[in-house]
Amino acid sequence: MAAATSLSDVRVLVLDDEPDLRTLYELALLREGYSVVGVGALREARELLDAGRFDVVITDMRLPDGLGTSLLHYLRDQRRNDRCVVITAYGSAENAVESLKAGAFDYLTKPVEIKLLRSVVASAVAGARNPAVAGRRHAPAGALRTGPNRRKSDSLQMEGEATLQRLVGESAVMRSVKERVAKVARSMAPVLVTGESGTGKELVARALHANSHRFGGPFVAVNCSAIPENLLEAEFFGVRKGAYTGAMVDRDGFFQSARGGSLFLDEIGDLPLAMQSKLLRAIQERGVRPLGSTLEEPVDVRIISATHRDLAADVQSGRFRQDLYYRLNVIDMVLPPLRERLDDLPALCETLLARIAQESGIEVPRLSATVLEQICLAPLRGNVRELENLLHRAVALSEGNDLQIDILGEHTLPATLAAPLESPPVSPIRALSAVDIPSDLQSHLDRQEREILVRALRETGFNRTAAAARLGLSLRQMRYRIARLNIDEPPDADLPDEPA
Repeated sequence: MAAATSLSDVRVLVLDDEPDLRTLYELALLREGYSVVGVGALREARELLDAGRFDVVITDMRLPDGLGTSLLHYLRDQRRNDRCVVITAYGSAENAVESLKAGAFDYLTKPVEIKLLRSVVASAVAGARNPAVAGRRHAPAGALRTGPNRRKSDSLQMEGEATLQRLVGESAVMRSVKERVAKVARSMAPVLVTGESGTGKELVARALHANSHRFGGPFVAVNCSAIPENLLEAEFFGVRKGAYTGAMVDRDGFFQSARGGSLFLDEIGDLPLAMQSKLLRAIQERGVRPLGSTLEEPVDVRIISATHRDLAADVQSGRFRQDLYYRLNVIDMVLPPLRERLDDLPALCETLLARIAQESGIEVPRLSATVLEQICLAPLRGNVRELENLLHRAVALSEGNDLQIDILGEHTLPATLAAPLESPPVSPIRALSAVDIPSDLQSHLDRQEREILVRALRETGFNRTAAAARLGLSLRQMRYRIARLNIDEPPDADLPDEPA
């Protein structure tokens, strides 16, 4: 499909069995300059799709001869580039989530606001007209790929690729993360990024934004845990002059600031329940009402959220709204802790040391094999953030151009993994001196971890919930480790009371 030279080259298929609504959508898009065809049944839509290509397909969810999602499956099975926008009934969160998971570019809720329809179609066109990059990089709708516009597009493409390169590491798990980022960036579907603190959740969010059709719009990052509860609504939705004493001017909130771009909600699990309810409405309605205003303002943003918490467990305990959880978790991305991708440590250390040296105005310190071995043995519970702090400390205290082993001190000395669960703590120095340096560190650590997990499972009658609690893990983390380490459980294991 060639790049568009005018909007009249853009073909839009509108599928709705209500003639009045279908005509309304057609007229709104014709006025934008698109070439529009309208039909009232799935059978007619498939015939048109078989006969030629469309940039965007707009379909109602419920049709006389089936569901709109069947068209999504058809497009996916045919490996077509047509972007599909689904229109769902008011408040039907399940339909919206189902559509996005089935591959919809976006969804609209009835009654459809024409201004939002035009905005969503323009975003979809931007993606559909640029298949050469497999949906990762898109020019704005109708933009010519020549002259200054082409230079700007190329520059933005380089920025998108650079954000992926900042996700340092070529281990299997990191390659999987990068591939998933490139794949899901093309959609409007909300993404929930989970992982321990310091694993790089914001880096992933920025990569999703930079590799999407929204790369030209703003990226607004919000730390939900850092905002006082009484200011949350004003910060998120904005304030109008006179809303309260001291409100002297209109002020936009995070949603308005992120229009046309992405809104990154970090530590989403720390939001209080009252704010969760208001956030859910804003996401569902694609609009916000600023404090002091009687009117709701439409906002076009993509939501990317992140948390170190186990939100599924928080839903079970009533700390997090189930409906909001399902809205945010349309696509999930799990970032592995550093201890589960030790193969990436050399590359991470080199990258971090280069950055530290540049910031400090010094030559890049030399990382010896001995120091790298010490770093590999450190617990690094703070993941990449802790590794960076550790290297900062080493650079600051080292003399000469070589990092020195003793500078890392006790941070590199792990507590013994082989100690019995109930035994008194063992001196880290004694533990290290009693253990031979393994030739394959990852296999050695996996073996140690497996022995501890098996022991904890046996002592709790193979109840994963109890074993996880004893080891300070979430049930999800426990299941992951059991699967990764191939731990066989007896068929009569006591598991019926565990949540799914």
